[in-house]
Amino acid sequence: MSPPTSTGPAPLAERDDADLIDAAARGELDALAGLYDRYAGLLLSMANRMLGNETMAEDLVQDVFMEVWRRAHAFDASRGSVRTWLLVRLRSRALDRLRSAKHRREVTMHEVAPREPVPAAEDPELSPDRALVREALRQLPDDQRLVIELSYFHGLSSSEIAEQMGSPLGTVKSRTAAALGKLRAAMSAVQARGGLQ
Repeated sequence: MSPPTSTGPAPLAERDDADLIDAAARGELDALAGLYDRYAGLLLSMANRMLGNETMAEDLVQDVFMEVWRRAHAFDASRGSVRTWLLVRLRSRALDRLRSAKHRREVTMHEVAPREPVPAAEDPELSPDRALVREALRQLPDDQRLVIELSYFHGLSSSEIAEQMGSPLGTVKSRTAAALGKLRAAMSAVQARGGLQ
């Protein structure tokens, strides 16, 4: 006699991201919980880095998942992965908060120094990607790394970075372009070797 077969969905840990986001769009709370378990650590790490405040970071992650619950139907797989969709939503909301007058603050060179180690709550499968990015950032000259950190993690515009650094706007833009070129080259080289999934 063969064992009984289950016609229900696979356990959350075995379901892929696309399946979970589709299920969340249909109102399945367990699917949202599965996405939360899978990505909350990553989002919290990024939010904390961008906002510099653990309580604000936790609030932001909760807000992002509430938005995911309401807008899961808007996910478009042709535009990227679920992970990318979540990170873009988080970054956008974090930048909104950083730009508001209430949360505006000066960013010091100390605050944009590379931070280690990666929190233990992060998804271990993401660690190689993150380690690669951190290493690529470390390889940049300080002035190029600083403009990337101020722009991406602190949400400053090129003009604000120029003011913060006391540099001409053109210099900031050229440093940004040079840094992005080096980061792309580093990522492409690893991808070509099959080291990045």
